[in-house]
Amino acid sequence: MSAGPAGDVTRSFDIPDSETGDRTAPRPPANPLRRFLSTEDGVNIEAVYDPGSVVYNASHLLSDDSGKPLGSHPAIVVAHGFTGGVDRPHVRRVVAALTRYGSVVTFSFRGHGRSGGHSTVGDREVLDLAAAVQWARDLGHERVVTVGFSMGGSVVLRHAALPDAGIDAVVSVSAPARWYYRGTAPMRRLHWLVTRPAGRLVGRYGFGTRIHHREWDPVPP
Repeated sequence: MSAGPAGDVTRSFDIPDSETGDRTAPRPPANPLRRFLSTEDGVNIEAVYDPGSVVYNASHLLSDDSGKPLGSHPAIVVAHGFTGGVDRPHVRRVVAALTRYGSVVTFSFRGHGRSGGHSTVGDREVLDLAAAVQWARDLGHERVVTVGFSMGGSVVLRHAALPDAGIDAVVSVSAPARWYYRGTAPMRRLHWLVTRPAGRLVGRYGFGTRIHHREWDPVPP
């Protein structure tokens, strides 16, 4: 798997990847913490921590201005949709809204942005989410909530079903109800993007998303 960046790209045709439209949300903290996390299968995932009202000091987290310990503040882990990423404007708007309620961890799924590997469109991405959740716990958060959109919505549901997920709540927005659904024009375009060599080239150079060429075996739950 490639661990290199995909670079900055321009979208070339419409694949829905934003379920939020609030452009008036407050800006997130100016200096988020960035890390590359290693997944269970060895893929490097770019992740960003926006502490919200929590104070980040040197190498460890302390408490917010109310004096409450960090563990009392929830961490919200956001899983973006297909062709998304930590620096996409719609993802940053989600972060800006959610930092009102807790600290936020965002990450780019494998094959997206500067993360390594190739997208498996909801299969191995569960390992990416697990690495982000573990980072939130390593930062001291006792309560973790996962929020996923579209492809990320299916990933947070599959992750929450794992016996060792340890999630306090899960929110799935506009997740697919079943795999291989082709009932709408956007989903038919998505299947072309994922299954055809020409589509995967468009995904790589048009959307900055590197898509794995192998089919699912077995099909994910």
